[in-house]
Formats: sequence, structure tokens, C-alpha cells
Amino acid sequence: MLFKNIQKILLVFIITTNIFGQAGVNDGFSIEEEDLNIGGDIFSDFNEDIESNQVMEDERFYRYGRFFTFSFSLGLTTFTGNRGVVYENEHPSYGLQLSIFKDFQTAISIGIGFSRHNMYFDQTNLEGFNGEAPSFVQVSQLRVYTGYKYYIDTSNLGTAITYSNPYITGRLEYWYTTNKFIDNENIPNRNGGGLGVGLGGGLEFPIKLKESYLGIEFLYHNVNFFDKNTGAYRPVIEDLSGDAFTTMMSYIWNW
Repeated sequence: MLFKNIQKILLVFIITTNIFGQAGVNDGFSIEEEDLNIGGDIFSDFNEDIESNQVMEDERFYRYGRFFTFSFSLGLTTFTGNRGVVYENEHPSYGLQLSIFKDFQTAISIGIGFSRHNMYFDQTNLEGFNGEAPSFVQVSQLRVYTGYKYYIDTSNLGTAITYSNPYITGRLEYWYTTNKFIDNENIPNRNGGGLGVGLGGGLEFPIKLKESYLGIEFLYHNVNFFDKNTGAYRPVIEDLSGDAFTTMMSYIWNW
């Protein structure tokens, strides 16, 4: 009798253990499935948030942003080094520029600039002129360029800074220089081009929002002028090395 009771107790214990064990295994799988489902939802929500934010940013740009600007500029072009010593600058310099905006902070620009300068040498012993005195030399400098503008985020700064639209810019430039010997027809014009880079920044103050702006820009130019290493003006000047600086005021039309 006692043996039969023990058998019944063991049988009940075994059945109960199996039931709870299966329940535990099923719960583990269900938890893992829930974790996987939760992970899938996280990535899905993340992608949806990115797309939603991008759509909102695009809509804000199309509503409040600038798409194209065209500007006319007047300003100063000066030089350092030996070029700065012998050049007399005939102000103003001129410029035209077209900018295409990609978003609120970046724009691609193309443009053209022109400045005029002069030199004077009355010596007849210059190395590059066979005993001729160059006298008055008119220098014309035409440059074309393409550039990149980055407008600084001023949303957390003061109103005055925000409305000034500060930016930094870099350019790839081509300068074409023509030296015309006005007082001596025996000396032909000397001309040539050289590549350079321009780096700087500027401000754009709104005259009428989204329609017109007044801009000021400061640039440093490092240019490989065609006559940079010339010895033609020795012994007066060793060469025509030197870099350029420009300061330009612009009236900007916006679309």
C-alpha cells in the first residue's frame, strides 16, 4: 500500500515538472520574439524619423530659403610683395557673380572679376627690354572663378548676427594678366594666365528679405601669375612675386 502511494506521488511530481518546464521554454521563445519585434520597430521608427525630418527641412527651405542670387560688385584689389611695390592700383575693381543654393547653408558660385593697375619704369638698362625704356605700363587683370560658400548657422546667436548672414568661402580662380606698354610702341603686349585660390568670408545684410541684399566680402588670393618669376625688370625689382587681397561691396538680387 505504501509503495503504491509513493508511485502515485512520483507520477504526479513528474507530470507537474514537465508542464512547468514546457511553459518556461515557451515563455523564453515568446520573450525572444518580442525582443526581435521591438528591435524591428526601433529601426523602422528611426528611418521614419529621418525621412520625416528631411521632408520637413526641404519644405522649410522651399518656403523660406534662397534659390539663386546675382550680384554686381565694386571694390579694391591690392597686392603684397614686389608686385605690391611696383603696382599703382586704379580703383575700383568690378565683379559679377551667380550663386545657386543647395540648402540654407551651402551655395555654389561662379563669377568674373576685373581690376586695372599700372607700373612705370624709365630705365633703359632693364634686362628684358633690349635697351628700351618701358615707361608707363598698363596692367589689366581679368579673373574667372568657381567657388563654394558655407553660411554659418546663427540660429543660437543674436538677431544682429543672424541678419548679417555671415559666410566663409573658397574659390578656384584663373587670372589672365595683360601688360600693355602705352608709351613705347616698340614693345609688344605681354600677357598670360595663371591658376590660383581665393579664401575668405563675407556678410550679406538684407535690404528686403528674400529680394535684395547688401554684401561685403574680404578675400585673400594666392595666384601663380604668368610673370610672377620674371626677371625682366631687374635691376629695379627682382621679380613680380606677391599675393592679392580684394575687398568688394555688392548689391545682390535674390530669387
